[in-house]
Amino acid sequence: MNFETTPLQDVLLITPRVFGDERGFFMESWNQQTFADAGLDIEFVQDNHSRSARGTLRGMHFQTEQAQGKLVRVTAGAVFDAVTDLRRSSATFGQSYGVELRADAHNMLWVPPGFAHGFYVLSESADFLYKTSDYYHPESEVCLRWDDPTAAIEWPLLEGQPPTLSGKDMTGLSWDQIPNFE
Repeated sequence: MNFETTPLQDVLLITPRVFGDERGFFMESWNQQTFADAGLDIEFVQDNHSRSARGTLRGMHFQTEQAQGKLVRVTAGAVFDAVTDLRRSSATFGQSYGVELRADAHNMLWVPPGFAHGFYVLSESADFLYKTSDYYHPESEVCLRWDDPTAAIEWPLLEGQPPTLSGKDMTGLSWDQIPNFE
């Protein structure tokens, strides 16, 4: 696997080795030893899978308790994946980063605890899978507004149309209203 740094401290873009022929392909999407050798000694406790339609935006979510690290990837379609650093002690506090994750590229993103995370569906639909380092804790879930000017995420909105949002995401909080991490 290739582990590539991003503009945000501790966020990594990961590209696995893919072995393909006329029958299809094979790849490892997770290998604990390979990740540990890359400095990521992570224990995952939960796998999640969502399917979303074109133009759907899910995010920007995080938990104040049981903060989750996430290894995210797309197995069908394509999304624009975005993260914002909420860790006050980080050199990249308040900064955001976005990258296109595509099933045909097999790329993944490591999002450490202490980040708000979300994605926007670019294809007709997308299957989004992610491993988490802690359990879902709905009582402490917070949503940063997807279009918050401080986070300044440059979402590639299709045809300039507003995204499809859940009720929870429509009521996301502004930067000044959200808690941060140390």
